[in-house]
Amino acid sequence: MDATAQLDTVLQLFEQLGIEVRRERLGGSGGGLCRIRGQRVVFVDLDADLATRLDRCVEALASLPEAASLYIAPEMRERMDRLHGARADDAKSDA
Repeated sequence: MDATAQLDTVLQLFEQLGIEVRRERLGGSGGGLCRIRGQRVVFVDLDADLATRLDRCVEALASLPEAASLYIAPEMRERMDRLHGARADDAKSDA
């Protein structure tokens, strides 16, 4: 599965979870998940390259406990685990 198809799959998973997906120009950071007035929203940064957008969305999905209950293709699940684990390691080293 190519990166575009992976990103589309991740965005569909957010929608299955009832999370609004917004595609915006955000300066290249890649976007991420946040709450706006109590509602979860994931931003996809149209200024970022495809790999960055995908990584940010996969990280956001991996941070959601309810993602464990979804069917996610093994290739994508491995990517989630790898990215989420790397972020956890970074947070530990910053402490």
